[in-house]
Amino acid sequence: MSEPQRQLLLDHQAVRRILARMAHEVVEQAGGIERLTLVGIHRRGVHLANWLAREIENAEGVAPATGTLDITLYRDDLMAIGPRPVVGETRLPIDGIEQRAVAIVDDVLFTGRTVRAALDELTDFGRPSRILLCVLVDRGGRELPIQADIVGKSYNIPSGDLVEVMVPEIDGQLGVALVKESR
Repeated sequence: MSEPQRQLLLDHQAVRRILARMAHEVVEQAGGIERLTLVGIHRRGVHLANWLAREIENAEGVAPATGTLDITLYRDDLMAIGPRPVVGETRLPIDGIEQRAVAIVDDVLFTGRTVRAALDELTDFGRPSRILLCVLVDRGGRELPIQADIVGKSYNIPSGDLVEVMVPEIDGQLGVALVKESR
């Protein structure tokens, strides 16, 4: 089998422009920033949520509250992960999420299972007034009836191929690549 082929879909500048637009859309759909919380799904969703928070602060003069979700224990394929899954930290604002507009932020929306797990975990912590789903890339291929409220870029990617979001904090660069399976 040959090596997978990588194709850059979005470079650093394209992702920055998309995140700036998405930040404005989050504020608009949340009805302002007064009761807005951005919650990133581990791993890359956390970094994207922080980027969006900085964009919102630049535009509005105030940063929204932020938090993180680790959905590991809420996954419907937990047994497939193995006997000792690595569990990260779920961290929500100290004043909680009750009656707040919460934007769940993730890098790629594919089957919808990650989002379902995030919704399950988030609602274990309280009842937000509204939950928005904000994703950098919607690649299609849903297995559950879930759709994003705010999408950076949509693609129709074959199920065997991967969409790889790169963030500087983990990957040393910002961008989105398509990794095509060897054929």
